[in-house]
Amino acid sequence: MPEPFQTSRLVEFHDTDMAGIMHFASFFIYMESAEHELYRSLGLSLHEEVDGELISFPRVAAACDYSSPARCEEILDIAISVTRIGAKSISYEFRFTRAGVLLAIGKMTCVCCRVAHGQPPVSRPIPDNIAEGLRVYAM
Repeated sequence: MPEPFQTSRLVEFHDTDMAGIMHFASFFIYMESAEHELYRSLGLSLHEEVDGELISFPRVAAACDYSSPARCEEILDIAISVTRIGAKSISYEFRFTRAGVLLAIGKMTCVCCRVAHGQPPVSRPIPDNIAEGLRVYAM
């Protein structure tokens, strides 16, 4: 089984509540940030021109199950696996740990879309170079 993409992030003060515990919604921000890091590590972008069309990857589903709190100034390790590459969609799993302790598991599904100013996104096939790059982390 391929190894997941690994990154880490410091829990900052603005990501926490008054008790210094990371707010549940911050996990979703961290998932998106980690996804961007994954794409950049592959020399790709989540928002780029392909074949004369601007494409992006709007989120169509996101969830997170929490096991243990994260606190201000802790460093979280985030492991990203690609759980599915479809014709037009990509699904991910994000495992948040601190010093080997599982804190949360997030899931997210995105759809490759053609985007144009003032128009709704229209799904389109995932470009081959993006699908091929992500297969390195596919479960």
